This record gives sequence, C-alpha cells and structure tokens, in this order.
Amino acid sequence: MEFLKDIIRFVLQRKKFWLAPVIILLIILGVLLVIGGGSAVAPFIYTLF
Repeated sequence: MEFLKDIIRFVLQRKKFWLAPVIILLIILGVLLVIGGGSAVAPFIYTLF
C-alpha cells in the first residue's frame, strides 16, 4: 500500500495527470487476475480476454 501512496503523491506533486488512467488500468487488470485465478468467476473473466 505504501507503493500506491508514493505513486499518488508523485502524480499530484509533479502534475503528471496523464499517468492516472494508466495506473487505474493496471490496478483493474491486477484485480481481475487475482480474482480470476481461483474463483468460480474465472470462466467469465477469461472470456473477456
């Protein structure tokens, strides 16, 4: 969690707002991979890709 806080502080201090969509997309993909790895939802997530 400290890593995410550092990234958010970097984006806000350096005014690199174009990084926000990239970071959000990476977080969403990471969550999908974690959830889809071993749950009953996995077949539905794999059909998205």
